[in-house]
Amino acid sequence: MEAAGIAVLVALVLLFITALKSFRIVRPYQRGVVERLGRYHATLNPGLRIIIPFIDRMILVDMREQVVEVPAQEVITSDNVVVTVYAVVYNEATDAQRLLYNVANFELAVTKLAQTNLRNLIGDLDLDDALTSSVKINTHLRDILDDATDKWGVRVVRVEIQRIDPPPDVVQSMHHQMQAERTRRAVVTEAQGVREAAVTRAEGEKQAAILASEGKGQAMERIADAEKYRQLTVAEGEAAAVRSVFAAIHDGKATNDVLALKYLEALRAIADGRATKIFLPTEMSGLFSTIGGIAELLQADNSGNGQAASTEAPAAEPAPTQ
Repeated sequence: MEAAGIAVLVALVLLFITALKSFRIVRPYQRGVVERLGRYHATLNPGLRIIIPFIDRMILVDMREQVVEVPAQEVITSDNVVVTVYAVVYNEATDAQRLLYNVANFELAVTKLAQTNLRNLIGDLDLDDALTSSVKINTHLRDILDDATDKWGVRVVRVEIQRIDPPPDVVQSMHHQMQAERTRRAVVTEAQGVREAAVTRAEGEKQAAILASEGKGQAMERIADAEKYRQLTVAEGEAAAVRSVFAAIHDGKATNDVLALKYLEALRAIADGRATKIFLPTEMSGLFSTIGGIAELLQADNSGNGQAASTEAPAAEPAPTQ
């Protein structure tokens, strides 16, 4: 009886262990690869799964995005500068079966592949291009790695160049070059500012000169208009005076006496001291006779006025005519 009890107890323990081995849980981010008697049998999705103990074996594969850090790699650029490159590779599994059976050590394989292609890509660039073309290098390297890892059941999401470190002496030279470039830009910017200020100042002076010239022209035009108006007014006044004189003498007819007076007034205007030479008409006989007549007329008027004032005053002798 005791032997039968022990056998039953052993059977129960074996049954319990078998039940434990039969039930497996696959997490949401995992896939279960089942091998039956050493051969691939199926790929199980997340959830509670049942396998045959001691016959089936389940291998869990993580399907989440993984980060592989590429160790520092020394690369010689096309201009013979040794730089140290640091990079990381982001990848995710797409096929658990191929990832499990097509590559033995995926992390090591993708690291070596990234290092080799980094040497090829950066070796074709000079230092300046390598430092400024990180996006281009990332894209090209990602395409290369994605094509190579496709048969491994892995998709390369992206590749990032963390940094590229040139030698210390090259870094110092780059600092000097950058400082010189900034100094040059400052000088150019200052020169452009001075030039623009000079141009603006010249434009302002030009506009001021134009406005001043226009103002002077308008002032001269107004002065000329005023002088013209004054001369016209004076001329109209003199013409009116002459017409009044002509109308008052001999029923509006000008006599020789009036003409002689006007002639004398014209001579006085000519001989005002401004001219250095005076030209008189050659025919002077008619003028002298007219002037003599005017003189006799004036003497007659004076003598008439004197007789009216005093009868005892002696008669004045006529003035000699010239």
